[in-house]
Amino acid sequence: MLGAGRPWREPQGEHMEISKRSVGDVTIFDLEGKLTIGKGDVALRDALVAEVEGGGKTIIINLDKVTTIDSSGLGELIRSKVTATSHQAEVKLLHVNIKARKLLTMAQLVGVFEMFDDEELAVASFSE
Repeated sequence: MLGAGRPWREPQGEHMEISKRSVGDVTIFDLEGKLTIGKGDVALRDALVAEVEGGGKTIIINLDKVTTIDSSGLGELIRSKVTATSHQAEVKLLHVNIKARKLLTMAQLVGVFEMFDDEELAVASFSE
């Protein structure tokens, strides 16, 4: 289980770290490393499922320190959105870099996610 401010580490290496923090009622997952097959995708899935099953309803995935995203990582972002929706929760993305935006554009998924470059605006968007 994720504790506030304590990173969850993938057991087979340091390919992805996820830190969980809260701003009001909003949970923010700060990802760092590679969001790729078998490493980051599993870590993100586990963190998100634990959050929504624990009652979390407003979630931001911060991609600011993600160095690599592959098709599995992209798929996991989509799965995160679907999983959250099935639990009446919302997921939004923060600090999506140029490469990730290109991947989302090529996959015609830009409109699927609300994306923000400013954390305060992302947090405030849940109360609109």
